[in-house]
Amino acid sequence: MIVVLMGVCGCGKSTVGEWLARKRAVPFYDGDKFHPPENVEKMRAGIPLTDADRRPWLGLLNEKMRAWNLGGEGRVAALLGCSALRRAYRERLSAGLDGQVFFLHLHGSKELLAERMGARRGHYMPPGLLDSQLATLEPPGADEFAAACGIEGEPDEMSRRADGVLEALGLW
Repeated sequence: MIVVLMGVCGCGKSTVGEWLARKRAVPFYDGDKFHPPENVEKMRAGIPLTDADRRPWLGLLNEKMRAWNLGGEGRVAALLGCSALRRAYRERLSAGLDGQVFFLHLHGSKELLAERMGARRGHYMPPGLLDSQLATLEPPGADEFAAACGIEGEPDEMSRRADGVLEALGLW
């Protein structure tokens, strides 16, 4: 089982993923680190990625997820932070891993997301791309293997909340 921490920029995918990795002794992979240099440069320049830009990146993440999914039935083998903004992206990520990819949608208000993006340092994603990400976002539907988790509060509080959602669903 792979748990994908998904959501728009600034929602805390890396923060929650690193916290869960420490607590649960499961590896965390940051999907942003797998973007090709061209994608990073586009985002750094404030240019939103297109579906064509994302296609090879999502394919690479799917390949990686297949390799990481070594935990056995029902056991979380790895965590992945990935925006997974559209249903089609989530379908590409989980292709060939039927029932083995769970999406935890980290979400919050536009104001909170903008505040967090403005406070972070050293990330290539400029706050100006938040509107584009919010416009692209298709929250998981009731028919998807997914749940939602609010990002309000301090990092530890938000991470404990995400852990509780996964625990309540029997994923740990």
